[in-house]
Amino acid sequence: MKIAIAKEIEIGEFRVALVPDTVARLVKGGFEVLVQTGAGAGAHFSDDAYEAAGAKLIADPAQLWGEADLLLKVSPPSERDGQPEINWLKPGAVLLGMLDPLSDPAGIKKLADRQITAFSLELIPRTSRAQSMDALSSQANIAGYKATLLAAAYLPRIFPMMTTAAGTIPPAKVLVIGAGVAGLQVIATARRLGAVVEAFDIRPAVKEEVQSVGAKFIDITLEEDAVADGGYAKEVSTASQERVREVLTEHVKRADVVITTAQVPGKRAPLIVTESMVAQMKPGSVIVDIAAEQGGNCAYTEPGKDVTQYGVTIIGPINLPASVPIDASQMYAKNVLTLVQYLVKDGELKLDFADDIIDSACVTHAGEIRNSRVREALSIPV
Repeated sequence: MKIAIAKEIEIGEFRVALVPDTVARLVKGGFEVLVQTGAGAGAHFSDDAYEAAGAKLIADPAQLWGEADLLLKVSPPSERDGQPEINWLKPGAVLLGMLDPLSDPAGIKKLADRQITAFSLELIPRTSRAQSMDALSSQANIAGYKATLLAAAYLPRIFPMMTTAAGTIPPAKVLVIGAGVAGLQVIATARRLGAVVEAFDIRPAVKEEVQSVGAKFIDITLEEDAVADGGYAKEVSTASQERVREVLTEHVKRADVVITTAQVPGKRAPLIVTESMVAQMKPGSVIVDIAAEQGGNCAYTEPGKDVTQYGVTIIGPINLPASVPIDASQMYAKNVLTLVQYLVKDGELKLDFADDIIDSACVTHAGEIRNSRVREALSIPV
């Protein structure tokens, strides 16, 4: 089986699907590994390192994609010089990456039409058995860490309490909205930097996790279940959203930093920090909106931009994991390696759809779209 690693061409995407160490492990396992020239350059992995690991370098992307039995990517396929990358894949080939299936169902349909078997790492189930394959979590950890550093860099004061001969500086107050993987990493990083942290999540079950990493949990009782399959937060009613905003207003007002991470897979991010809430914040305060790419949790968020309103800086970062490409690539590569080893036995792809990991992650096979939510988005009978 030929496994190919494509060079990412999306603007700002510096990660690579496999690093030299994981390539060496696949080569040792009997795979032939093809790497596009320069694929690891953005993450500071040289072509020489891939060759030393046993990979064959290919400069022409069309040749690389055409030879691949299994093609590995980070971002979804796109167009190169007006040519859709997926047109280079041979029918029956396997594509594995972060394919954004719930936000781009049309892209998934193109893969099905091309008879491509596609695995989307965002759909890996959140079970203990699948933890080592969970790229969504590994990359969210990186995003949470980097978002906290951004907040610290933009805030015109320091995070920790400092006692000096010139007086005592109180610690910064950080509010984290959304306590999933990214939010918990925000809490842990902000605490390490010396801030006082409180956090909110619509899922009451995460209270203990929030407290375990050193933050105070904000309890808001909702009259509905806020947990979707897999433990993710789900979209709640307008009344519940209004209740959340009402309670959080005072907490936002007191905070020096607000970091928002609330996202619902396949939906627009919920609006939590309103214009009036921003207007009540202290001048110099900072909001970092990790949900910017899904529309943002703050009313003033603009994806990829820094905005100032009422003296408050609102940062809408895009693709934070790609800004830490060495570690993000190493973590992603381990997720990919584990999944490939799970799927391929004796050089052949083994698709047992009775297995929850395979069934969840495989979005297209044999010309069909397998994910029910993608089918619904395309008005295909489930």
